[in-house]
Amino acid sequence: MSTTKMSLSKTNYLLIILGCIIITLGFVLMSGGGTEDPALFNEEELFSFRRITLAPFLTIVGYMVVLVGVLKRAKKIIPSESVSSKENS
Repeated sequence: MSTTKMSLSKTNYLLIILGCIIITLGFVLMSGGGTEDPALFNEEELFSFRRITLAPFLTIVGYMVVLVGVLKRAKKIIPSESVSSKENS
């Protein structure tokens, strides 16, 4: 039975999932703004702070969190025997 080492740790996967949730929230905040009457144009709803500023900012932050989750290295665990042997010498 061989053991395989995972390239991503649990923290990496949690960061990737969190980033995907933030991206989804950004796209949900961006959606909407349409009217049922095609002749009516509601400028205040379409060009609101939520759609123009907040949603794109959340989406970009989400992509950055996913990138950090992919690139973050796991901490190397040093066996306690090698640490104690280095201290004694």
